[in-house]
Amino acid sequence: MQGDPCLWLPHWGCLVRGARRVALLTAVLVLPFLPVTAQAAEGPVFKDGEAQPVFDPKDVVKESLWVRAPVDSDRDGKDDEVYTEVVRPRATERGLKVPVVYMVSPYFSGGNDVANHNVDVELYVPDKRNGRLLKSSSDGRITAALGPNPITSGRYEAYFIARGYAVVYAESLGTGKSTGCPTTGDVNETIGARVVVDWLNGRATARTATGEAIKATWSTGKTGMMGVSYNGTLPNAVASTGVRGLEAIVPIAAISSWYDYYRADGAVVAPGTFQGEDADVLAEYVYTRADREICKPIIAEIAKDQDRITGDYSRFWDERNYMNDVRKVRAAVLAVHGLNDWNVKMTHVEQWYSALKKVGAPHKIWLHQSGHTDADTLRSAEWRRTLNRWFTQYLWGHRNGIDKEPKATLQREDKTWVDEKDWPAPGTSDVRLRLSAGGSTKGGLGILPGRGVEQLTDDATKTAESLIDLATSPNRLSYTSGPAKKPVRLSGKSTANLRVAFDRPAANVTTLLVDRAADGRSHVITRGSTDPQNRERPDRTSPIKPGKFYDVEVPIVPDDYVLQAGHRLEFVVISSDYDYTLRPKPGAGLSLDLTRTSVELPVVGGWRTVFQSF
Repeated sequence: MQGDPCLWLPHWGCLVRGARRVALLTAVLVLPFLPVTAQAAEGPVFKDGEAQPVFDPKDVVKESLWVRAPVDSDRDGKDDEVYTEVVRPRATERGLKVPVVYMVSPYFSGGNDVANHNVDVELYVPDKRNGRLLKSSSDGRITAALGPNPITSGRYEAYFIARGYAVVYAESLGTGKSTGCPTTGDVNETIGARVVVDWLNGRATARTATGEAIKATWSTGKTGMMGVSYNGTLPNAVASTGVRGLEAIVPIAAISSWYDYYRADGAVVAPGTFQGEDADVLAEYVYTRADREICKPIIAEIAKDQDRITGDYSRFWDERNYMNDVRKVRAAVLAVHGLNDWNVKMTHVEQWYSALKKVGAPHKIWLHQSGHTDADTLRSAEWRRTLNRWFTQYLWGHRNGIDKEPKATLQREDKTWVDEKDWPAPGTSDVRLRLSAGGSTKGGLGILPGRGVEQLTDDATKTAESLIDLATSPNRLSYTSGPAKKPVRLSGKSTANLRVAFDRPAANVTTLLVDRAADGRSHVITRGSTDPQNRERPDRTSPIKPGKFYDVEVPIVPDDYVLQAGHRLEFVVISSDYDYTLRPKPGAGLSLDLTRTSVELPVVGGWRTVFQSF
């Protein structure tokens, strides 16, 4: 995830619950609130369902230690060690036991200057003679990525310490003072992050710099993890192990499956603004431990196994797919994501959140109109109140009813905020719209299917945004609705179902949903990509026979968007997407059979809304 400045901010158990609860817990509920300067708190204070700031955030105990992990990711014959720092209220020296807010990151020690992969390459096609792939020339440029800035940890520390939590930081394997190797989201990395939760619950050992054993006797064992991007992905990974003691997580702009970060239904894609990044690039970026040689073979294996040739889903990606183990999640999940995050796309939070609901895990979601960022930068006071109440209930054990409140908080396009029962919006149902002729200029998008076949020619040198604004173009097909009579809201996943033929054995396929204002201005709502060679399964390349029509399904990145009255909804088909897909030389031809092509949209109010609006 070098794919984003935040990502590098941004991809397993048993709990012995605390032997005793804090003795003062009940008593302090009736204590009057006093500021830190007037009271040296020895226990938490709760008011209106929130832990109050009654501890002096400067009166703390700090410890540095290495937690032993039962994994040898650098293959040196020794267990890896995770460098960890503890900041806890001094009252814990006098017998107070506290829960923990735990943040683990590969970015605390910065990153390296790493070159991204070249994306100006021809696409690969199966070699029928031996089943392998033919490699084409690679004459495009290689973009040097300066890399994102490491995320800072100071934003929340004083806030949590004042409310009686300990704050624990850890450096991911292969970074900073930790040993081991960075492996971009695999089981080793997950274990390295999980072991700190185990140590907080007495199930793992740790040492100081002088080699002395150190235990977390001050901890209740109840742990909450949080972070943005990669730092938010690691909480998802650890939660998917079902580790006991991890009571809550707050994944912000987080990955739920690494395949869906670097691939899209067989296509090799990029995180927004990081064309050419991949799992090996990210591993090399965060590889900041002192030994600069030991991890090179491991990173070389990542480069090979990630397979930028076929883009197929594989064992490599499967062990980096936290969706496989969502049923194990015990933690209460407060998920946060940007509706305009094109680094970690909305696909990640939608599939993770939907799965959590199905397995019955406690859940809540915040969706905002910004990109790859922390909600604290947008609506700090209300966000911190929600965060505090989440941890107050699930870490302190103080029931405040947050689990009974509306599950979804959304920021609308006009920057106002609304609370709703859940997300996607209740009352949403899929509506299938059809295309009618005229796509080289503007065809129709409506209820009735069109007839005929329309063509486009790929030109990867042109951006999607430039193509959608051309009055006519041979490089895209565009279909538009009439102006909406009333607002139309899309909430959830869209899917394009194409009947398409190709004049070459390999081509990209990209679809876009566009908002066209009355004055002609356009906005790309969302997009989707696929490799038609993976039309049957994401883990299988099936050859394309030029001239033959195929049914190709294109998953479109989920969204929540209101098309205002007077605006038109446009559905656009292109081949290569300059900012996201590989970029072969121009020329591949695509033919679209309108009779068998449609787009399914998640419309709030379903067909009734469509009939009333268009």
